[in-house]
Amino acid sequence: MEILYLLIPLSVVLVFLIGAVFWWSVRSGQFDDLEGPGYRVLMDDDRPLPRGDAAASASEAGAKESGGRDSALK
Repeated sequence: MEILYLLIPLSVVLVFLIGAVFWWSVRSGQFDDLEGPGYRVLMDDDRPLPRGDAAASASEAGAKESGGRDSALK
């Protein structure tokens, strides 16, 4: 029975310690995005973009409008 005088305060201190660590981890952003990094690894695409993409056509259209001045600067 005397062991309860040790175990009850010890368990209360342990609960507060675990609560403090959990509160710190939530406040510091440890649980913000758990799935994003996994999806980023799966959706990583290292292949170069095809030449007919919208960005390439926009830059070519800009070069035509400027009369080729952009290509002369290179």
